[in-house]
Amino acid sequence: MYLLHIANKNYSSWSLRPWVLMRELGIPFEERLTPFPTGSSWALYRPFSPSGRVPCLVEDGWAVWDSLAIAEYLAERHHGVWPVEAKARAWARSAAAEMHSSFTALRGSCPMNCGVRVEPFPMADALKQDIFRLGDLWNDGLNRFGGPFLAGAHFTAVDAFFAPVAFRAQSYGLAFEGAAAAYPARLLALAGMRDWYEAGLAETWREPDHEAEVRAAGTIAEDLRASA
Repeated sequence: MYLLHIANKNYSSWSLRPWVLMRELGIPFEERLTPFPTGSSWALYRPFSPSGRVPCLVEDGWAVWDSLAIAEYLAERHHGVWPVEAKARAWARSAAAEMHSSFTALRGSCPMNCGVRVEPFPMADALKQDIFRLGDLWNDGLNRFGGPFLAGAHFTAVDAFFAPVAFRAQSYGLAFEGAAAAYPARLLALAGMRDWYEAGLAETWREPDHEAEVRAAGTIAEDLRASA
């Protein structure tokens, strides 16, 4: 069985991607959660992850690290990770790769913290551009392939890559136009996303650097997490 190393469900957007992908596709795995340390994760995560980061998927002692590499490794072994139709598959890979490498303003200004609701400070132009591009990208996929997911009727890896944005939209009140407006709520309604969210709320770990990132993003209006 696969062993998936992840970090805090409240914070770890990168861990969420392969976790929810495997959950929604019914790929069995064992989860091993190691909370984020303060500062560098290298010493703590290096014993099981070559990069000293999570997520990391291990099968028969063989490690696959980085969320995009994990998706491709799974795609070689399981149906449904990417769309079947070639053009939809190419579009989905392009969109997932863009999410993987871009949207730095969104990551910096709206860090993932599932359990809080934030009144964000005024948006910088770079963040506005990232939000516009997200809506543009989602509308393109939903309209091109007919929905309800980005590359067609079924949840695939491209949806998993945008799953953390759904939590960000919930936490920071991010709004989108057109068909994209309903997409975050559609992701949040998935069984795997609900389970991740409930587990994130139950966590009592607090990592100071992640908490400081949220305070820098805006005013915390509500904290729904279990007491630390």
